[in-house]
Amino acid sequence: MVQEYFEESHNILRQSVRKFLEREVLPYVDEWEDKEEFPRELYNKAAEAGFLGLGCPEELGGTPADIFHIIAFTEEFLRSGSVGLSSGIGSYGIAIPPILNMGTEEQKQRFIPPVLRGEKIAALGITEPDAGSDVASIRTRAVRDGDEYVVNGAKTFITSGCRADFVTTAVRTGGEGYGGVSLLVIETNTPGFQVARKIRKMGWNASDTAELAFEDCRVPAANLLGEEGGGFYGIMENFQFERLSLAVMAHQVAQIAYEQSLRYAQTRQAFGKPLTGFQVTRHKLVDMVTQITAAREFNYRLAARMQAGENVVTEISMAKNFACDVCDKVVYDAVQIHGGYGYAREYLVERLYRDARILSIGGGTTEIMKEIISKTLQI
Repeated sequence: MVQEYFEESHNILRQSVRKFLEREVLPYVDEWEDKEEFPRELYNKAAEAGFLGLGCPEELGGTPADIFHIIAFTEEFLRSGSVGLSSGIGSYGIAIPPILNMGTEEQKQRFIPPVLRGEKIAALGITEPDAGSDVASIRTRAVRDGDEYVVNGAKTFITSGCRADFVTTAVRTGGEGYGGVSLLVIETNTPGFQVARKIRKMGWNASDTAELAFEDCRVPAANLLGEEGGGFYGIMENFQFERLSLAVMAHQVAQIAYEQSLRYAQTRQAFGKPLTGFQVTRHKLVDMVTQITAAREFNYRLAARMQAGENVVTEISMAKNFACDVCDKVVYDAVQIHGGYGYAREYLVERLYRDARILSIGGGTTEIMKEIISKTLQI
């Protein structure tokens, strides 16, 4: 099954990630979860290992890679056991594409190489206190004033927002609706920019998540990506890959939870025999691995179609929902198999249970995915 999609270069990358995790992450990840932050130096180390910028142009400091290299990296890095850590390291993966796709050569050279070297942190700012999946309703306003835009408004649930050096930000430069939305790169040392608060979360604890405030924040007009009013399409283009990434995260979190459950069930004794000696446990494990296999294969197939240049917006929405539903069920059953230990912090399934919950919300909720599917199928 896997050989259809992955070749030797993908497997070499997996091995490199495993060694990196053993050396730089696994001894410290529990401490980072407790502190709700990982060291900024980890970006430098990940860059030195060649993990930042997979698929980005070499002239900008990127590493040649196809979509399955990125999937291989994501799957292996999640074996850190911290989905928050993975999302924090990878926040550039949703912040950089709009610059790549819409930016001028000067903008690309100014913003992208420092991120891929691990020197700067990039975040994406879309969601607002009153507008999440409904991107066309964002209210953060950017008014042109000479060679600057004056920005006022707020963003929330911004991954890496507490310590980002710049935020690729959706702003309203025009009237109501999607036609009035633009994308502006806002550097966080700009007067008027403020991290309003760090948001404490149920899961993804190792990644910082912020609410941001803009008060008469004067941003150079040279930081506008593309034309005024073109931001919505840049955001939508970004969403397709983000949703695939979340679907991949879902099937891999489920896979890790299954592996932990299988290992526990084979060693845990009850009534004189291991838990796998009971049919109810064996069947639960079978159901887990069956659903994971189906979700993973669906995700891989859509990734191959995306790589071939196909538009799979409808199917990606289906895959995200399916993989997240599978993940929710698997992590629930994983905790159940572990019993009381599944509720204890020292067992990985407890963290996976918490970390999994955001996957069906981020990148567009389950309900929004269903709306997209229903519209494209003309239901």
